[in-house]
Amino acid sequence: MTELHDVLQRYVDDRTLPGAVGLVARGDRVEVATAGSADLERGIPMARDSIFRIASITKPITATAVMMLVEEGRIALDDPIGRWLPELAAPMVVRTPQSPVDDVVPALRPITVEDLLTFRSGLGWPAAELMSAPQVAMLAEQGQQKHGRDPQRVSPPDEWMAAYAKIPLLHQPGEAFLYHTGSDLQGVLIARVTGRTLPDFFAERIFEPLGMKDTGFAVPAADRDRFTGYYNDGLELLDGPDGQWSTLPAFASGGGGLVSTADDWLTFARMLLANGGDLLSPESVRLMTTDQLTQAQRDGGALYLEGQGWGYGGSVDVAPVDPWNVPGRYGWVGGTGTAAHLTPSTGTVTILLTQLAANGPVQPQHMHDFWQYAA
Repeated sequence: MTELHDVLQRYVDDRTLPGAVGLVARGDRVEVATAGSADLERGIPMARDSIFRIASITKPITATAVMMLVEEGRIALDDPIGRWLPELAAPMVVRTPQSPVDDVVPALRPITVEDLLTFRSGLGWPAAELMSAPQVAMLAEQGQQKHGRDPQRVSPPDEWMAAYAKIPLLHQPGEAFLYHTGSDLQGVLIARVTGRTLPDFFAERIFEPLGMKDTGFAVPAADRDRFTGYYNDGLELLDGPDGQWSTLPAFASGGGGLVSTADDWLTFARMLLANGGDLLSPESVRLMTTDQLTQAQRDGGALYLEGQGWGYGGSVDVAPVDPWNVPGRYGWVGGTGTAAHLTPSTGTVTILLTQLAANGPVQPQHMHDFWQYAA
């Protein structure tokens, strides 16, 4: 425990991080360490039950909800999404990735539910060399990058979908891995299929059954003494406990809108390690935690995947690029300084929660050091 604490504390001491919670579970043995402050302004020390904005480690939870609907027969993986998302029923595609947004051709086939899960819908963030493409500029204009950081500044789902319907696809459906947007589209899909809001569906079907009592799209007033501040790399406060997560947003982001704790995400991870428990079938868990990409698609997504693959809702290790990469290791990282993974072959779960905004898709050294410790 002292060693894990030291891994975290060195980055608090040099003011890289305001604070952190690290958790490493190997079977029933759980090691947890905390360091620094949950809230620098109030002088509150970090605690095991501190609540964090978890950003993109929301994505595996959203994919779980989609697979629950698949198992219930309410949707199928090969269903065209246009039945529920008519805004995307007949998408157009830019003739080449660098073409003007009015130089388009029809999509060769519909976008499917599985395309959303595998991030191959044609909408999303591309490789670095395509960041200047006109279509990507349209994505940026819609505030796509804000969903996990500024939830109150995103339009309600119907308005959001109307705006996205005007953006042509960057690639044909099924052709390329494009980051993030698939999870937000999954969230809208879940709400429309079920006729429930995403917060209500998640609470009733996932959080309450699993006992994830501190996970949701907003933090109740009674729990805000445990809610962390959120900071940039100069430790300047970006959002406080009474800020943007104090009320439910108009758009509940399936790609990055949740708050949670280390123990709540551990509970979720253990459900997956138990082959779905009472929520999912072993086959659904297998599909989620199996790489679904071709080598060319992995190469195209290398900016985000760092040599690994993608299942449903999270990355899947396929290559020993670093010492912590184990084939089948599943999970993801969040732009608010979070990371959570599980390794089915060993039963290991690793969770690192910080409050530091990421500056880009390359993972910071403190995450590498944490993963190295847990390897």
